[in-house]
Amino acid sequence: MTTSAAVTEAFTERVFRSVLGAAETQAIYLGMQLGYYTALSDGGSLTAAELARRTETAPRYAREWLEHQAVCGYLHVDDVSADQEERRFTLPPEHAEVLACEGSLNYIAPFSQLFAATSQRLEDLVHAYRTGTGVSWEQFGTDAREGQAAANRPLFLGPLGKEYLPSIPSIEQALRAGGTVADIGCGYGWSSIGIAQAYPDATVDGIDTDIASIVKARAVAESYGVSDRVSFSATMPGPDRSAQYDLVCAFECIHDMSDPVAVLREMRRLVRPDGTVLVMDERVAHEFTAPGDEVEQLMYGYSLLCCLPDGLSHEHSVGTGTVMRPATLDKYARQAGFSGIEIYDIENDFFRFYRLVQS
Repeated sequence: MTTSAAVTEAFTERVFRSVLGAAETQAIYLGMQLGYYTALSDGGSLTAAELARRTETAPRYAREWLEHQAVCGYLHVDDVSADQEERRFTLPPEHAEVLACEGSLNYIAPFSQLFAATSQRLEDLVHAYRTGTGVSWEQFGTDAREGQAAANRPLFLGPLGKEYLPSIPSIEQALRAGGTVADIGCGYGWSSIGIAQAYPDATVDGIDTDIASIVKARAVAESYGVSDRVSFSATMPGPDRSAQYDLVCAFECIHDMSDPVAVLREMRRLVRPDGTVLVMDERVAHEFTAPGDEVEQLMYGYSLLCCLPDGLSHEHSVGTGTVMRPATLDKYARQAGFSGIEIYDIENDFFRFYRLVQS
């Protein structure tokens, strides 16, 4: 085999694996939406009929899904030689942590919801690519909202308040003393709730322009018993709140904004002179390189299908996209009146934490 033929064969295999991965991702989505993973995690070894009864789904479809998951290595089969109606399938606990354990940092099943949302809008995306228009967050719908929120929930209810913020002395001291927080782009509110849980004397104002997210965030805060200290709004705090917040933060959202400079300028307005402006965004490479690592590949995937189209759905958008490198954020920060950015020494595979330095 010639070198060229070997390269072609290897690349063919890679693309074929991608096709398999696409099918697996959609199967994960089905498993989440139908409650299959939860039923298997709670119920142990199940036949197709048992799974169908527990989830109120059709047995024939349940069997096909179970067999697909077993063939792909997601499930174990107790006895592969058993009659198809008698075969029992098990979700190993190590796999359940990834597919069914909503509080685990290894829970990445919600990624399937994000890609399900974008796949439903492929025709709109084709049109956007041809015309330079966009596809908005509202168009991507509930799956996008829920997938985004569920993917970040374990981090926001876990390390954010238990490890990351306590490692920053200015934030730890202010919030431990009952400080105030403005959480910009809060989505379903998990970051606001996580901060409130970690700092029982702090108050948090979550802000997001997506009304559906605000409605959900209020309900979640109520269910977690923190609604007396956590509030949500679709508009920025008014002039009476200028220079009143000890911490103004934006978690994984600045790159989505059509006018990030205007938002950063508002964050600068809200923070106290001795307060902290904190931005968490994707841990992409400092400079473009190709090929990139898996994080870079993932972030470009999000950008192609969701973040860039959403950003460009608004007029006069800067069109940042998911891959916002530190130099880009630094440029935006300086345009907003900050003197620059500093990167906190916080280890996370997917996210980088920045302090925006006040002039």
